[in-house]
Amino acid sequence: MKVITTNKKAYHNFFISDNFEAGVVLEGSEVKSVRDGGISINEAFITIKDGEVFLKNAYIKQYDKTSSFAPNEKRTRKLLLNKAEIVKLKKKCDIAGNTLIPLKVYINNGIVKIECGLAKGKKLYDKRESLKQKSAEMEIKRYSKKI
Repeated sequence: MKVITTNKKAYHNFFISDNFEAGVVLEGSEVKSVRDGGISINEAFITIKDGEVFLKNAYIKQYDKTSSFAPNEKRTRKLLLNKAEIVKLKKKCDIAGNTLIPLKVYINNGIVKIECGLAKGKKLYDKRESLKQKSAEMEIKRYSKKI
């Protein structure tokens, strides 16, 4: 498993409750571009429409060595999930405040996969609290190294 990119702000801005893995439908040279690390999922989100799951607003740059066919960089891409998983996620997303966001893009056995999470937005005071906890843990580690 080779990790291509991660959404670093996801755990800062959201409470992540469930993780799941999905395949992505890519066209043409998009797979080569993803392998080279030309993907960004920082502003991306996932929607469920008519029993299908879509990745929106993910940026995959055009592959440099491509010839004539070059798909749109920010187009909507379909995610591949089982029907039962889609129904379960739809029920969880219908609860107020829940959304689906991509957390990580990786290649597993030559196939591009996306790890997604069911997320609920953090308030400003929650973000401050998590920063306080993180800094306290870092101080404890520094102190324990000195001893």
